[in-house]
Amino acid sequence: MGSEIFVAVLLAIFIPPVGVFLRYGIAVEFWIDLVLTLLGYIPGIVYAIYVLVI
Repeated sequence: MGSEIFVAVLLAIFIPPVGVFLRYGIAVEFWIDLVLTLLGYIPGIVYAIYVLVI
């Protein structure tokens, strides 16, 4: 696991959309994660880690 992915996963745990933004920018993944985070913090974290690790 590279250090940039490690930092993105740490950010995804605390602020999920930021971790996804660092990897994908303003893309579909970012908007999905933002909506999930607004609906519930835990779904946003789960989706962010899923997108960043896979």
